[in-house]
Amino acid sequence: MGLTSNKVLALAVVLAVVFFVATVWLWPRLARGGWKAVVGRIGMLLATQLALFASLGLAANKSFLFYGSWADLFGQEQELGVVVDHSAGSRDVQVVGTQALDVPGGGRPSVGGQIQKVVIAGAKSGIDSPAYVYLPPEYFQSRYAKSTFPASVVLTGYPGTAENLIKGLKYPRTAYLQAKEKKMQPMILVMLRPTVAPPRDTECVDVPGGPQTETFFAEDLPRAISQTYRVGTHARNWGFMGNSTGGYCALKIVLHHPDRFAAGAGLSAYYKAADDVTTGDLFHGNKAAKNRADLLWSLDHTPRRNTSFLVTSSKRGEGNLKATKEFIRKVKAPARVSSIILDSGGHNFNTWNREIPPGLVWMAGRLSAS
Repeated sequence: MGLTSNKVLALAVVLAVVFFVATVWLWPRLARGGWKAVVGRIGMLLATQLALFASLGLAANKSFLFYGSWADLFGQEQELGVVVDHSAGSRDVQVVGTQALDVPGGGRPSVGGQIQKVVIAGAKSGIDSPAYVYLPPEYFQSRYAKSTFPASVVLTGYPGTAENLIKGLKYPRTAYLQAKEKKMQPMILVMLRPTVAPPRDTECVDVPGGPQTETFFAEDLPRAISQTYRVGTHARNWGFMGNSTGGYCALKIVLHHPDRFAAGAGLSAYYKAADDVTTGDLFHGNKAAKNRADLLWSLDHTPRRNTSFLVTSSKRGEGNLKATKEFIRKVKAPARVSSIILDSGGHNFNTWNREIPPGLVWMAGRLSAS
């Protein structure tokens, strides 16, 4: 049973109830003196509390998907070898699996679309990263056989798992429903986490002597995807979005690479590269590189280009409201900026699930298929 399954949660709740009832029932017997009674009382109390905390932890994890699997929880990689399908036609993208969407007719790609699990090989950065590619139903329909599609990179926060974008934040399902309701054009999503050199948080910068993460996202990824799928190579064909660290990365990459991406959406983003134990020394004393990673500084010191930005925050519950307003103020024409400011919302999945549907519609409206 999976970590996020209803069966595991139900089992934990049942055990908590059983241990609680057993503790109440057996307490008179365990109230006697002697070491056996003392050990019994300790054991029953400990078992009850463990079952209760397990229930609460599993419920919280199911809601927010901090961990997507048991292996993720214990920091283990247990995947077996897979057969690699090279039929996609690119040496830089290897398809290692497919899955259907949980929608009516989802078993047929031409009806429900398809999610492909891939490994993207960065020819220039030297980084290889797993990812998921959502292909809309139209991609498999004969009348669109020669059509190209817009695409958006989608990133989780740090550390995050790419599975969270499918299970918890429901990007593919939301894109499917929004397109089906004619609110947006069909769009390909390339979903992964910003941690392409785990466990280090590289903040999507090229680290001197270290991971060339910015190069991977800005150059290798769009090139590899365009060579594999029917996605154009112009900036107008590409967008970038994400939450938290992924939101910072989205805004950063689009701001610094307007020749590659036309639009960037940062959900609950921050605007300056983190500097802590997870990042290590990202800049090695290079003040210019550190300033460049400060998006508010960059808006004042980089040429203005015809790019679009979407930023989100909340009046209550988010810590980035002041910086978000400053970002909005600093964006000047010909660039454009839009925002979603909720009355209340924390830094969590519930908030992002309220922002993703309009965010995807906004993104698709800023991109072109041709």
